[in-house]
Amino acid sequence: MLGQLIPVGGGDPIPLLKSRLLIGRRETCDISLRFPNISSHHCELELVNGYWRVRDLNSRNGIKVNDSRIDTSWLLPGDTLAVAKHIYEMQYEPGNQAPPPEALDVFSMSLLEKAGLTRRDEDYHARQHQQEQKKVRELLPEDDLPDWFMDQSSGSTK
Repeated sequence: MLGQLIPVGGGDPIPLLKSRLLIGRRETCDISLRFPNISSHHCELELVNGYWRVRDLNSRNGIKVNDSRIDTSWLLPGDTLAVAKHIYEMQYEPGNQAPPPEALDVFSMSLLEKAGLTRRDEDYHARQHQQEQKKVRELLPEDDLPDWFMDQSSGSTK
């Protein structure tokens, strides 16, 4: 056994038996997670020089390492891996070498994301909406705000 994923909150450990593992909803995956929010081919784990590396496979709900959404990352012992919203703690004995540094993955972001014109995180649109509402409130006196604007902002203008 090359390590294991321990479900946070309880459950049976998932043994890591091969140096490359496909995680997804399909039965043909090496690690099959039968949840509706898991993509059919969600992510891949690979053992490189004694260290595990995880790579998102363009899944709908993404992966997180230690609460940070990523496309690709090293997993050190004790790190948490969230596949969609299912969280696991990584346990294994690392190799003798230090993990290789993160290589620049030119395909990990779209050109618009790199230029700062779009964001990938889920809360982006909610923050944009709040900023737009704030701008409108600053421009219009409170008495001039339309009723529909009051309804969308939960009846509050502040």
